[in-house]
Amino acid sequence: MAKRDYYETLGVAKSASEEDIKKAYRKLAMKHHPDRNQGDDAKKAEEKFKEAKEAYEMLSDAQKRAAYDQYGHAGVDPNMGGGFRPGSDNMGGFAEAFGDIFGDIFGGGGGGQRRGGGGQQVFRGSDLSYQMEISLEEAAAGKETQIRIPAYESCETCKGSGAKPGTSAKMCGSCNGSGAVTMRQGFFSIQQTCPTCRGAGKVVPEPCTVCSGQGRIKKTKTLEVKIPAGINEGMRIRSAGNGEPGTNGGPPGDLYIEIRVKQHEIFERDGDDLHCTAPVSMITAALGGQIQVPTLNGKAEIDLPEGTQHGKTFRLRGKGIKGLRSSYPGDLYCHVTVETPIKLTEHQRKLLKELEESFQKGGDKHSPNSKSWSDRVKDIFK
Repeated sequence: MAKRDYYETLGVAKSASEEDIKKAYRKLAMKHHPDRNQGDDAKKAEEKFKEAKEAYEMLSDAQKRAAYDQYGHAGVDPNMGGGFRPGSDNMGGFAEAFGDIFGDIFGGGGGGQRRGGGGQQVFRGSDLSYQMEISLEEAAAGKETQIRIPAYESCETCKGSGAKPGTSAKMCGSCNGSGAVTMRQGFFSIQQTCPTCRGAGKVVPEPCTVCSGQGRIKKTKTLEVKIPAGINEGMRIRSAGNGEPGTNGGPPGDLYIEIRVKQHEIFERDGDDLHCTAPVSMITAALGGQIQVPTLNGKAEIDLPEGTQHGKTFRLRGKGIKGLRSSYPGDLYCHVTVETPIKLTEHQRKLLKELEESFQKGGDKHSPNSKSWSDRVKDIFK
């Protein structure tokens, strides 16, 4: 049966970059790997897996790709005179992509793993996440505080060996102390972390009862944390090396402190700006006057002009927050809400009715918004 076009097999264009080809192969290999396909679909998946592997092996090498582009399958098939044989060379680039893929499948590979002394696999510790809730004032001004996080110390009972006192660890029989085992899949092999010793290269027949064979005990430690001024909701602070410890001498992970800002009773933050609402009486809005509004650093005064309407916004420059990457602080926007009086006495009702009658005698000049609204309503019902 004629072979499919290699570009068609991987689902990429002939102009695809090396990275695009690698990504396409990784996706297909993950989908059709024999370990992920059992039962009736196993054989079909294996064929597609081999087909994708051969296509990647050819197109990932510049010389082979050039020969294939010019002569097709005849340029790379040794049975047809081509000089390239699958598996004969260029296995470096193939192994690199292949190793990444099976690291994802079996949970072994990736940037957090390397070889240590004696062939043992060394793993970087996991990162930790810590959520810290602070007030808006603390976010604006910054603060220094302490937090307590999980930490590990060497077990004093077994001196960190993980073995019960009087016993010792033994070399892992599954990997012969290398920390890795090799799986064979037809014409290629895969190296993965030893499932017996989990990359340590040794096993503990009689674990320490205090640390359960881990060689370390979980405790807590206190860290000093400096929250920078201007930090905002959702930002993270990285504390290098304060994550979980590595395995077999690997480096520790990092601690990420995620900031959560409490909801403020008065202010709402929008970037570096602040917004607040200032209720004023109907009389003050009509006659004008001076009102006091709060800021994060005290109070400020606003001069209300006569006839201030509900929803009017006043801007106080520089009364917002100076963000982490800002040269100047933001502004404070004060939104006026005109309050309607409630629970009136009979005398107050009488006075308001007299006031309303005097407004009506004055015509539309006292209610400009009502006049324009009435005109729009008339236009609708014409």
